[in-house]
Amino acid sequence: MGSFKGHVLPGSLFIMVGAWHVWSAAVRYASDPSAFRVRVWGAMGEGRWRHLELYIITIGAFIDMCIELLYSTHLHFFVGEERILNPAHMNDFEHGGMLLMFFLYGAVALLSEKTRWLPLPEGALCHLASAAFTAEYLLFYFHSTAHTGLEGYYHLILVILIGLCITSSIAGAFLTENLAVDFSSGVCITLQGLWFYQTAFTLYGPMMPRGCRLDDNDIKCVTRDSQIRGQFLANMQFFSLVFLVFAYVIVCYAVAVSRYGHPELRRFQEENVGQSGNDAAVIVGR
Repeated sequence: MGSFKGHVLPGSLFIMVGAWHVWSAAVRYASDPSAFRVRVWGAMGEGRWRHLELYIITIGAFIDMCIELLYSTHLHFFVGEERILNPAHMNDFEHGGMLLMFFLYGAVALLSEKTRWLPLPEGALCHLASAAFTAEYLLFYFHSTAHTGLEGYYHLILVILIGLCITSSIAGAFLTENLAVDFSSGVCITLQGLWFYQTAFTLYGPMMPRGCRLDDNDIKCVTRDSQIRGQFLANMQFFSLVFLVFAYVIVCYAVAVSRYGHPELRRFQEENVGQSGNDAAVIVGR
């Protein structure tokens, strides 16, 4: 079982990284389509803030890891005379292990980009990112906390989104010039962050479906119909978030082309718009 803050914090990190990834991909493609390459992270210009995304991943994962392992456990790692791992905090240990993978990804990427100690090609960084998402996937799939009922349905959707993050990260290592792959990576990360938020507001906040309640760290629905209605609402919420992110991608691309568009890309668009106008005139004339 989680908490409102426990979902909002990682959700905020995923939203920031994913939303920036989409914008960065749109700007890089609009600026020079022929030189476009898939990037596992988006540079913020050429100045001192260039590696801000990697710092957000590294520092954010480290802070969240400290919260899971130090604050949530109150340093009670072991219990009993045999000094076994505290079963009451197994959930925190699992989350800490997952966050360690994201921290390592961010730290290795920073070393690769900013120093000569560990130079890695972009494809290797894509696989490293996929390894971090795989650790997250395994955590939520083989969770020590039993997610059942409505709570399990929300976590099922989350697991699917994590699987898409893995797929898009791996695809980036092979389809290195594909804008759709770069967009899909940012979209999946953003959707994952938004779904963390949606889960927080639904299961631990004011959007709990009618007929269901939080009772002793479990989501309990009065009847089977209440649970089905809650799952239907989850579907509608997910579709709404997909539409929202889709609209965001379109806006990012349109703004990027208008501000940073390469002359060849603008000429191509003008020709397409002109051809569409001519076709429309012919149809009206008929």
